[in-house]
Amino acid sequence: MKAVVFTLGCKVNEAESGSIMAALEKLGFEVTDSLCPADIYVLNTCAVTCEAEKKSRQLIARVRKFNGNADIFVCGCASEKDKKSFEARGVTFVCGARDKGKIVEAVALKFNLFNCGLQQPKQTGTRAFIKVQDGCNNFCSYCIIPYLRGREISRSIEDILGEIAKTDCPEIVLNGINISSYGYGDKTLTDLISALSKEKKRIRLGSLECNIITEEFLEALKKLPDFAEQFHLSLQSGSNAVLKAMNRRYTREEYLEKCALIYKYFPDAAITTDIIAGFATETEEDFEKSLSIIEEAKFARVHAFAFSPREGTVAFKMKDLSPQVKSERLHRLLKAAERAQSRYIEGFIGRSLDFIAEEIQNGYTCGYTGNYIKGYLAGEVCTGKKYKVILKEKFADGAYVYNISQD
Repeated sequence: MKAVVFTLGCKVNEAESGSIMAALEKLGFEVTDSLCPADIYVLNTCAVTCEAEKKSRQLIARVRKFNGNADIFVCGCASEKDKKSFEARGVTFVCGARDKGKIVEAVALKFNLFNCGLQQPKQTGTRAFIKVQDGCNNFCSYCIIPYLRGREISRSIEDILGEIAKTDCPEIVLNGINISSYGYGDKTLTDLISALSKEKKRIRLGSLECNIITEEFLEALKKLPDFAEQFHLSLQSGSNAVLKAMNRRYTREEYLEKCALIYKYFPDAAITTDIIAGFATETEEDFEKSLSIIEEAKFARVHAFAFSPREGTVAFKMKDLSPQVKSERLHRLLKAAERAQSRYIEGFIGRSLDFIAEEIQNGYTCGYTGNYIKGYLAGEVCTGKKYKVILKEKFADGAYVYNISQD
């Protein structure tokens, strides 16, 4: 029998879907993560925005077009938030974000199989997403995720190292809902990084908060044999007034100090971020501060999106801005983000960078450099391998690369 495990949302969801896929394979299913005809579908949903929640519900209708008689199992943040809306669509089983192991139990029960429980994630492609913690205690005023994922909990360093040792992927991505708060016993994220000092695979970090950027932490990263010099440092707004209303625990000035500290240790680092356009309390002056910090922080990439009120959060009670204002600000933010990305890429034209080949697209071998520039190499080389490349010129959302020599 064939199973599809389809994922919406964050890298943590992807890692958890990998665990479900591995379990289904152990149960005897042929498993894929691409939407196609199948006997069962596992839909791992997202609720970070209203649009993500809507897409999660729409998935049910999409998969039924492939097989109207298929069994559909739903899990994730959207079904944690509103279980009844999924049950009303006649699916086989629904659980939330905190108990995804029940999916495997439900499938085993449905097909009279032995329940093997969640397994080490099935790794596909060239990156292994290693979940090091779950949950968040920050309770930003706009964010529903702490209510759905629960309080912070971390895995032991030994458990994480054991999972890394079992993957053949050339790149490891450490992720979680808030990895900056990683803590197991008296161990911190800095201790985890130090424990990876002999790891030869490329190490990339998931989203970080300002509090983790210290001299000690950056010194630990500097000692890694192959660190991907990308820091996704969450911002959300360049205005101190908005940051306070969002319950973010830093100021614009403190954020820029952390960026400067990163550049001190990693001058070529790609600092990427998230910025929300049109938060409930945002004035035009506040928004202009978000635009200006893009250049001031020298961002390499900005994930920009419009504010989406989430019922159950503090910000939901605030008076929302009009859709027109949010749309117009988002458009300007996207334009500024595009300019910042172009500036960053153009700064590396003619320079040599490490490049991991990931996939073949339209006659190009595509992959990413350590500092997260997407490379397009004419022709095909072996995917899953690392190469030295020269950036030739900006192209599409990245750059043409050439002069290949395998490490």
